[in-house]
Amino acid sequence: MKTTRLSFRAFLFAVLAIAANTWPIAAQAAELVFGQVASLSNPTSASNARGLVAGISACFETINAKGGINGHKLRLETRDDGLQAPKMVELTQELVNDASIVGLLSYLNTGGVTTLAKANAFGKGGIALIAPLQGDRTVVDADNVFPLRSGFADEVSALMREAKSWGKETIAIVNMNVAFGPVLAELAQKQSGEMGLRIVSHSVLDANPDNMAASVTAAVRAVSASQPKAILLLAAGKPATEFAKAVRATPAGAAQIYGLSVLLHEELVKAIGADKARGIVLSQVIPYPFTQSAPVIGEYQKAMKQYAPAEPLSFSSLEGYLGARIAAEAVRRSGAVVNRERLLASLRSMGEYNLGGVYVNYMPARKKGWGGVELTIVNSEGNLRK
Repeated sequence: MKTTRLSFRAFLFAVLAIAANTWPIAAQAAELVFGQVASLSNPTSASNARGLVAGISACFETINAKGGINGHKLRLETRDDGLQAPKMVELTQELVNDASIVGLLSYLNTGGVTTLAKANAFGKGGIALIAPLQGDRTVVDADNVFPLRSGFADEVSALMREAKSWGKETIAIVNMNVAFGPVLAELAQKQSGEMGLRIVSHSVLDANPDNMAASVTAAVRAVSASQPKAILLLAAGKPATEFAKAVRATPAGAAQIYGLSVLLHEELVKAIGADKARGIVLSQVIPYPFTQSAPVIGEYQKAMKQYAPAEPLSFSSLEGYLGARIAAEAVRRSGAVVNRERLLASLRSMGEYNLGGVYVNYMPARKKGWGGVELTIVNSEGNLRK
């Protein structure tokens, strides 16, 4: 039976109300468990989810091998939502109602986490969500959400500055019609004039499978007619890869394509091939994981080699590792007795925390993630290079 918007919203608030009266205050135990909702089964998210899990587990195993923190061992419990927003809401309530879960970590599902943030689920639930794979301000500014990533707006600004520096002064904007797409398209249009860039066309990709093909065709037609020097692709998943594949098959595809970090390069290469993906520039909101540019990167590489040798180094596994380091520091500051309330208090008062050359800053009035944006390019083998 299809769930209506009204019943789904009613369900969300009902379970929050019930859970608020039944959550245990303390989670004191020899083992502290962090809950994650991310889909290892959905092909769109599997690569990122696998990396996140590997990075978190490598961090926790490193800590546990040294005796844990204040006598506590750390463990991750991951639940698979199939990349479906209602399922993420349902699984989150299961985690919140579970007395063993002290906090939430590294959520992956834009639709689901946005729904939860808009409903103030983490604030009402009295539980922290640390380092979600999300840069939307609706999410990262929500109660009890503690970001690691830079924001999407930072990525757009960095990509547009890069276009300007290479003389790509005429730009076609192509955005999907859901999630961050419309807001970032508006931002790009506003910033273009300030940066001396000219928007020559603006197209919207319809994420509805029934309308996607037609919207991709229309977008390619508009880009071809406007003859831009650069294409700013503000989309992810199938809308993004279908457009990239279609436009690369036309003369307009010779224009430089700039994409966000959520346009996963593995997914992109698989969808359109290494040859057509070559030269696409992708912003990254996690430090480059392949060189030891900061002490924490070396620590991450060592942990991955020891505890996740089968998992290649990646932005997603580094993101998981860094998120786990933040969670571990919050546990350390909570002292001998760790519960959700104390963990939240530790995070809210953390201030500037140096993970090892990578910083976050959590204050009561503002929670700020790393803040950096690095640009990468897909090479001829389909790999990312700085």
